[in-house]
Amino acid sequence: MNVNEIAEKCGFKIAAGDDALTRTIEGIYCCDLLSFAMGRAPEDYAWITVMGNMNSVAVASLTDVACIVLCDRVQPDEDMLKKAEQQDIAVLLSDKPAFDTGLLIHEAIS
Repeated sequence: MNVNEIAEKCGFKIAAGDDALTRTIEGIYCCDLLSFAMGRAPEDYAWITVMGNMNSVAVASLTDVACIVLCDRVQPDEDMLKKAEQQDIAVLLSDKPAFDTGLLIHEAIS
């Protein structure tokens, strides 16, 4: 299932990265510690985090995740959105906590 389909099915808002919405999501990775995610986030996974700044975009670019999903009603700052657009990284927004967000994605791709 691709990023756009996940956003629609799970009710997530698309905040950035329209050009990356066709990327396929292979799994889910949850982590808020950027240095930890940098070394462990798998390629083509949806990365769930509360880190709504441009450093998250840098980590997403290095790890080649399919998208960033900001959970718990976190709103990205303008620098993050601008950088995500420049790097073609999709940023989705979820009102739900990390676990519930991950569960929604898991159910959608299973």
